[in-house]
Amino acid sequence: MAAAAAAAVGGQQPSQPELPAPGLALDKAATAAHLKAALSRPDNRAGAEELQALLERVLSAERPLAAAAGGEDAAAAGGGGGPGAAEEEALEWCKCLLAGGGGYDEFCAAVRAYDPAALCGLVWTANFVAYRCRTCGISPCMSLCAECFHQGDHTGHDFNMFRSQAGGACDCGDSNVMRESGFCKRHQIKSSSNIPCVPKDLLMMSEFVLPRFIFCLIQYLREGYNEPAADGPSEKDLNKVLQLLEPQISFLEDLTKMGGAMRSVLTQVLTNQQNYKDLTSGLGENACVKKSHEKYLIALKSSGLTYPEDKLVYGVQEPSAGTSSLAVQDQSIMDVLKHKSFLEELLFWTIKYEFPQKMVTFLLNMLPDQEYKVAFTKTFVQHYAFIMKTLKKSHESDTMSNRIVHISVQLFSNEELARQVTEECQLLDIMVTVLLYMMESCLIKSELQGMNLNKRELNEHVEFESQTYYAAFAAELEACAQPMWGLLSHCKVRETQEYTRNVVRYCLEALQDWFDAINFVDEPAPNQVTFHLPLHRYYAMFLSKAVKCQELDLDSVLPDQEMLMKLMIHPLQIQASLAEIHSNMWVRNGLQIKGQAMTYVQSHFCNSMIDPDIYLLQILMDHQNLSEHVLCMVLYLIELGLENSAEEESDEENSGTAQVFSLVAERRKKFQEIINRSSSEANQVVRPKTSSKWSAPGSAPQLTTAILEIKESILSLLIKLHHKLSGKQNSYYPPWLDDIEILIQPEIPKYSHGDGITAVERILLKAASQSRMNKRIIEEICRKVTPPVPPKKVTAAEKKTLDKEERRQKARERQQKLLAEFASRQKSFMETAMDVDSPENDIPMEITTAEPQVSEAVYDCVICGQSGPSSEDRPTGLVVLLQASSVLGQCRDNVEPKKLPISEEEQIYPWDTCAAVHDVRLSLLQRYFKDSSCLLAVSIGWEGGVYVQTCGHTLHIDCHKSYMESLRNDQVLQGFSVDKGEFTCPLCRQFANSVLPCYPGSNVENNPWQRPSNKSIQDLIKEVEELQGRPGAFPSETNLSKEMESVMKDIKNTTQKKYRDYSKTPGSPDNDFLFMYSVARTNLELELIHRGGNLCSGGASTAGKRSCLNQLFHVLALHMRLYSIDSEYNPWRKLTQLEEMNPQLGYEEQQPEVPILYHDVTSLLLIQILMMPQPLRKDHFTCIVKVLFTLLYTQALAALSVKCSEEDRSAWKHAGALKKSTCDAEKSYEVLLSFVISELFKGKLYHEEGTQECAMVNPISWSPESMEKCLQDFCLPFLRITSLLQHHLFGEDLPSCQEEEEFSVLASCLGLLPTFYQTEHPFISASCLDWPVPAFDIITQWCFEIKSFTERHAEQGKALLIQESKWKLPHLLQLPENYNTIFQYYHRKTCSVCTKVPKDPAVCLVCGTFVCLKGLCCKQQSYCECVLHSQNCGAGTGIFLLINASVIIIIRGHRFCLWGSVYLDAHGEEDRDLRRGKPLYICKERYKVLEQQWISHTFDHINKRWGPHYNGL
Repeated sequence: MAAAAAAAVGGQQPSQPELPAPGLALDKAATAAHLKAALSRPDNRAGAEELQALLERVLSAERPLAAAAGGEDAAAAGGGGGPGAAEEEALEWCKCLLAGGGGYDEFCAAVRAYDPAALCGLVWTANFVAYRCRTCGISPCMSLCAECFHQGDHTGHDFNMFRSQAGGACDCGDSNVMRESGFCKRHQIKSSSNIPCVPKDLLMMSEFVLPRFIFCLIQYLREGYNEPAADGPSEKDLNKVLQLLEPQISFLEDLTKMGGAMRSVLTQVLTNQQNYKDLTSGLGENACVKKSHEKYLIALKSSGLTYPEDKLVYGVQEPSAGTSSLAVQDQSIMDVLKHKSFLEELLFWTIKYEFPQKMVTFLLNMLPDQEYKVAFTKTFVQHYAFIMKTLKKSHESDTMSNRIVHISVQLFSNEELARQVTEECQLLDIMVTVLLYMMESCLIKSELQGMNLNKRELNEHVEFESQTYYAAFAAELEACAQPMWGLLSHCKVRETQEYTRNVVRYCLEALQDWFDAINFVDEPAPNQVTFHLPLHRYYAMFLSKAVKCQELDLDSVLPDQEMLMKLMIHPLQIQASLAEIHSNMWVRNGLQIKGQAMTYVQSHFCNSMIDPDIYLLQILMDHQNLSEHVLCMVLYLIELGLENSAEEESDEENSGTAQVFSLVAERRKKFQEIINRSSSEANQVVRPKTSSKWSAPGSAPQLTTAILEIKESILSLLIKLHHKLSGKQNSYYPPWLDDIEILIQPEIPKYSHGDGITAVERILLKAASQSRMNKRIIEEICRKVTPPVPPKKVTAAEKKTLDKEERRQKARERQQKLLAEFASRQKSFMETAMDVDSPENDIPMEITTAEPQVSEAVYDCVICGQSGPSSEDRPTGLVVLLQASSVLGQCRDNVEPKKLPISEEEQIYPWDTCAAVHDVRLSLLQRYFKDSSCLLAVSIGWEGGVYVQTCGHTLHIDCHKSYMESLRNDQVLQGFSVDKGEFTCPLCRQFANSVLPCYPGSNVENNPWQRPSNKSIQDLIKEVEELQGRPGAFPSETNLSKEMESVMKDIKNTTQKKYRDYSKTPGSPDNDFLFMYSVARTNLELELIHRGGNLCSGGASTAGKRSCLNQLFHVLALHMRLYSIDSEYNPWRKLTQLEEMNPQLGYEEQQPEVPILYHDVTSLLLIQILMMPQPLRKDHFTCIVKVLFTLLYTQALAALSVKCSEEDRSAWKHAGALKKSTCDAEKSYEVLLSFVISELFKGKLYHEEGTQECAMVNPISWSPESMEKCLQDFCLPFLRITSLLQHHLFGEDLPSCQEEEEFSVLASCLGLLPTFYQTEHPFISASCLDWPVPAFDIITQWCFEIKSFTERHAEQGKALLIQESKWKLPHLLQLPENYNTIFQYYHRKTCSVCTKVPKDPAVCLVCGTFVCLKGLCCKQQSYCECVLHSQNCGAGTGIFLLINASVIIIIRGHRFCLWGSVYLDAHGEEDRDLRRGKPLYICKERYKVLEQQWISHTFDHINKRWGPHYNGL
């Protein structure tokens, strides 16, 4: 409170707050206990007086609110004893008094134990997620909190989740709103016997303290409200007062949460009229109370309200009897207001302060008390007019109206209560009166009937396109349609037919008045239309109810023929205008007219607009003679549709014409009836029989026709109409039979007008000129004699043949037209952008006689259309898309994908990913070895690697530059940035951002360099070393070399610097060297993943001829040969030559080289291949593979030895030593494993290992079969990558095989197996070994490097020796079956960065990170969190599930798109933004498609609706 100790009741105003009497101030608990004991006595008058005196001091109204509201300095003037401290002191006194001297927390727990309320009543504000079960709900506004919903049984119910717009409260336990079967376990109906009685003394102090506390709060509200001279109190002043009063209101709110017992006490206090009268009357001696009452009266007067007493200033007499005049009664509703209880005045001040959220929450928290709910509802109705006045003046009307709705929905969703206040408080009278007053102040003189009249612009485009048309539709829907449907709901029985008849009569009278007002006789004004005819629709819908439900005779309520005609014209005019708008005849009116046409037929409006219009037209046409207006209308629609469809024909059978005739397909029954009707049979209704014939009963002869295709039936009807109008049978003769040219260039004016015969002839001619089938059908119909015989039905086979021939003919015509157009464009392009007659192009390439003659690869340019080889001066390139990828880095060593965390206990850690393991390995190597050597021992690109893919189309580089220049000048581009080099393939429109030059040379399939040679492996090793030693030189400054250099820059710029710079020395050339061969590794590894992780399926590339790896290798090799490796440190020498082993070499002064056994063999393969001159010879390739396989096999043996237990190692060591002297010892894994163990045993590699720990890891002894399986698994990834590389370099298809045969098949394909190998024996991987030098000598040399390192770092040496080579395929996180599981966990989860609940939460489906979408709170360096995470997690690619929308968003570089949802409802439909709130379930097929697009990097190609995100996601 503002003053903990105030002046005495006498009215003196001390300058400083005064404490209570010294005896009471010493101990609050003792004072409270003393007062409680005094009040418990039979004669408690003295105790009550003593308590009131204390409360007057503690809760004094002498609070300096004016000073506090005037400025913060004034509020703080009191220093330590200021208002804040005084408030806390006063609240502490109240808590002690309520607890009666005991602990306040214990008092709260005791009160909650006596909670008899079975209602939840949880109050929430806007954006709270709640549930609504229509199965359990009695009221349509029923809602449940998430906790009550999930604890109840709603299995199989019709429920939905929704986001509250204005706030609400949980109805669980309220049997007036929902059925008891839907109650949760906590709010099941309790029997009165189970509810313990509340002890009398528990709440005794509350009954004495709370009236004074609430009165004090009202006094503060009175004093804090200062009515200024103009407009009203400023929002700032109101907020300041409410901020000062927040502790008191929060205290009351906490009291309501104690349960039903405390709410019952609060209800008695709030509704007790005597307490209110005694405390607030202002008749006593207390000057403070008098002043407060005066301010209250001033507030009433300034609000436009009058106190009902006009004789007494402070009177409490009852008002006189109600007035008889309705006007006076309405005035009393609007202007008279008298408060009789705390609740009424508290609501009054809540309205004056514009419904502060805290006050609204407190008032709603009390609703579980039924007595309070009734009283509060009556009070709310009493203040309804005052609420309207305040809402009109409010500057925050949206917020205020939401809070009003928050309250009213809770009160009036109870049908019994709504009925009670309607009867007792005249609720409907008050609502209608208030609505009338509100509308009178804002209405302008206007009519809903015929509003928003559109006039067709015929000359110039409308200058300003107004977008307010939707307001007209909303006005008709709200003001006309909704009341209409409400009234129609009561017209269901025959007893109410008189009311319906009256409505129909008044509608006709109002329509006649409207016709008179617009001077309408029989012809509507041309070129104008209004979509708003509510009187017509009222008339139609009540007519429908009268006939269908109330058994009224239709003829008895229909007007005369003249009125029928008038009624029909304007709805008919709307239908004609719809066709005109769709035919672009209103195009000068802008897009808004199309918007009106679309809104008119939209699902939200059609029930109240187009449906009544069509129904009215049907009724009126059935009850009058043949209308020429209707017939002209039908003909006009057909002709209009034919003209509009001439430009829209597609490959399908006459789809344009089919669309045209479908316009009138629904009305062809009526059309047939009009044709067959004679003047004497005007009133007969023709109905279709169950057969496929139409007939007119009583007519002779009957004009019948078969119901054929829509096109044929309409054509036959038109011809019959021609016969009828001419009065002759077989009167129509096709004019093209005499002059076929008339079909090509009809000389009929486009909009010529004449009689009906001319109109029909014009339509038939247009139909025949558009389709040969139409022409043939017209001729067949005309050949028939009188009487008309139904045409022969075309069989399905004949129709299929005719359709096929017609499609072929049309396809040929279109193809010829396209070819001619393409040739014309090609010629124009070549003349402007190229020198076609350049003599250099005519000189054939010279073929040296030294090499065999081979055919050069020929490429087709998709821009200029020329075919030819790629040359140095005019290179050809592949259209490629370069994109950074981290898909490889998401591979894990476990088969099952990780699950998306849905609880705090479930977390995902990236320690076991492929990227994390390789990063740790590289860091460990760089810690102990020379940096330049480390960068040759591993590959990067697991995160941020560059993936290159192509659509397979080629173009000349110079053509591409011209194409890009034309794109820059095109201002209609969407979805990609030309400035960043992005474009779409000119032929297939696939997204791309670079061109990869094709190296001039022969076809891969006819490469002479892949022929085998008879050279020994030693000779080939020397040749490889010599070729690698030759210095590489960049080609001369040719166009090809420039483009290769340009595309290399594009490749580097594709990924971020952190993903290509791993050297300790920034800018080191070693970084570029590592990056270039890692690009090749990334593309090979990704292709392997696209094949399913193995090569068992064999065949060509997964992309077929669209692979670009061969061209990519040429570019990488050309640049890598610019870097030379010192021959002394060339890994090739360590692999093929024996060197002198010096134990101290390199350890004294500098870090040593990385031991060869720590090298990644696949990286070595790519280095050796790309350092060779291109094109590479096949025998050199096989030589490199054989040498590297020996190293790989040795690594496998060393890793296996580390994994074995000490006993296994000892056993294998001795077993292999016995076989060392055999002839095939170098090809026996037992001997080699024994020798490796012996060599490594010399160091400390095994000594530091705990045998018990190893035994726990591998408790089972190794068998020969398991050893062989382990060795093959270690070597298999290398064989797969090598086989893919051989496939792309030399064009050899991969053989298919079984999974268990993959190793042997790939080894044979690579030439590792000797030709004499016997396949009938069990396959042994060691048989593939071909040692270039004695095996035991080279193994000794390799192990010596390990020994030297492990003497210093045993644990690290062992960790580096074990390489994880068997990675499983990457997967997105596994999602739960029900979307609600995700939503309930994440929509209230706090962000780990800003520690707030995000407005738009999202979760990454790759790693499970929770992020803020578009959250400025988490913005770093101008990047919002989602964009930043996509760069860190996916190198620019991010897949995020938007929690509040259930949709997935894809981020790709600087663009993003909405992918869709993988969660669907029971009907297989998405629920974007969770608008319907129905249960959603995972669609595994969709999620699999999403995962496949992620793995195959095809987001850019498949998803088309991309847009820039400007780093704002």
